[in-house]
Amino acid sequence: VQLQASGGGLVQAGGSLRLTCAASGRTFSSYAIGWFRQAPGKEREFVSAIRWSGGSTYYADSVKGRFTISSDDAKNTVYLQMNSLKPEDTAVYYCAADRNTLSRKAETYDYWGQGTQVTVSS
Repeated sequence: VQLQASGGGLVQAGGSLRLTCAASGRTFSSYAIGWFRQAPGKEREFVSAIRWSGGSTYYADSVKGRFTISSDDAKNTVYLQMNSLKPEDTAVYYCAADRNTLSRKAETYDYWGQGTQVTVSS
């Protein structure tokens, strides 16, 4: 499974961005796709996750109500719509695939894409 994250950029506080994670290769309906982020000097943290089948979703408390994760199974693509962005959302955002579980833990994810930079100015 190969993952390609895109859609990052520079935005003012209060603005919006939509990140895209395109998957290629062998994928299964049992897979889950997660978004994580890492700010300079900080550990990688969970943001959101969704199962390919479009069922359960998870959100970190810090983004709940502002971010929305969705999937287009036909396109093997997962989106992360980010609204009401804050400077503390600035980080490199990564998407990852978990073959078996819908998890908040980075160590359970099997495949990782390259990151996309999100910068929110105040």
